[in-house]
Parts: sequence; structure tokens; C-alpha cells
Amino acid sequence: MTIPFSPAGRANDPMKGELRWSKSERATARKAFDHALNQELQEVIQQAKQMAAAIKQPSELWELEHHRKYEFRVSKLTFVFGTLIHEGRLAEQELRGLREDKLEAIRSHAGFLSSRDEPI
Repeated sequence: MTIPFSPAGRANDPMKGELRWSKSERATARKAFDHALNQELQEVIQQAKQMAAAIKQPSELWELEHHRKYEFRVSKLTFVFGTLIHEGRLAEQELRGLREDKLEAIRSHAGFLSSRDEPI
């Protein structure tokens, strides 16, 4: 399954200091993104089948909702990849080909999420 890339808002994006992604980095990002998405979707399919088989009442259908974690917009990719690394759904090695500025931002977000997991 491939999610289409939408370049909407690139020309007049209000975010200053946004990372610039080269064509080869976008290809690397797309490959890693699709891999993690497909892996998780397979898990979601299995869970949905198990949950659907157990549904006895219409109100139980609400538990089958799915959140929007995967969004292939260059302005969001460092957060998406940081989250996926944090969850163990993506390895940093799968992002080989990205420049260090992007890897640093991805590591930073993954580290932030890990720090939130630690007890205070």
C-alpha cells in the first residue's frame, strides 16, 4: 500500500527553518515509511479480525477505530519517524540515506518520547 505524497503548501509554508529533503532522501523516507506502515497495517488487520469476531453488540464497533499516525508530509516526517523508532516499528538503519540534520531531528523526537515514558 502506498500513500500518495502531497506537496501541498510547500511554496508558502509558514514554518521557518523547515528541513529541506532532497529527492534521494524522499525516496529513502518513502521506503522506510511504507515498510513501517505495511508492517503495522498487517498487525492492525489481525487485531481487527480478532476484535470483529468478538463483537456482540453494535456499541463495541467503536473500539475498531484507527488513529492517524502515518502522514507522509515532509514537514511531519521527523515526528513520524521519531515515533516509529520509539515504538520499535522502524530501525534507524532503514533511514540510511537521510542527511544528519534529519537523523538528528528524528533521534531528538524519539528521545523526547522515551523521556516521557520514564517515571518521574
